[in-house]
Amino acid sequence: MIQLLFLVLFAEGLMAFLLLVKIGPLRELVIKSLDQLKMGKGPATVKTIAGTMSAILLSSFMSILKIQNKGAKLGTMSPMDQVLWRTHLLEASLIGFTLFLGFIIDRIHHYIKKLIRLRSSIGSSTEEVQRLHEERKQLKEKDDKASLEIKKLKEEISTLSQNLKKLKSESEEKDRKIETAEAHVASLQKQSADLLLEYDRLLEDNQNQGIKETRVEGNSEVTRKEI
Repeated sequence: MIQLLFLVLFAEGLMAFLLLVKIGPLRELVIKSLDQLKMGKGPATVKTIAGTMSAILLSSFMSILKIQNKGAKLGTMSPMDQVLWRTHLLEASLIGFTLFLGFIIDRIHHYIKKLIRLRSSIGSSTEEVQRLHEERKQLKEKDDKASLEIKKLKEEISTLSQNLKKLKSESEEKDRKIETAEAHVASLQKQSADLLLEYDRLLEDNQNQGIKETRVEGNSEVTRKEI
């Protein structure tokens, strides 16, 4: 029993050492072994073994107390009782250390797994942060491009506004010229109409004067004939 406990204690100490100190792939091997142990019926088996060892530990303590009480009643312990007392004390110490190391190994394994998850989450978070930085950089580049395009568009709008103002002023100038030309044409039309009226009047006057002259000449001829 004691040799087995020493062997278990040595194995647990080696396992705890390998969990605490990384030596090549040994830590990963121990972690995988503990993962396999905690899967399926492993936890129930470990709890059964721990319960049995706890019962043995309690029995050893009870035996130690009985031997001490017997020695107290007799005033001294016999050599056989001393050997039994030391044997039970050694078993109790080994079982206690074994249970304590088992608990330490379980906690170390739990925290190492938690640390691995945290590192993986930190790694994913780091990748996410890098991805966000890249997206931010791309958005900044797009924003800069958009700003340049907006600036170019503003310059084009300003140029178009100036051209529009210029075209508007030229259109207004042409409108004024057209109005002036229309007024001049209207004036010329009016002058032409006045000239036509004057021409018609003069033509009528000439016609009337010719008729009068014809009548005068006819009267003169009639007078001559009568004479």
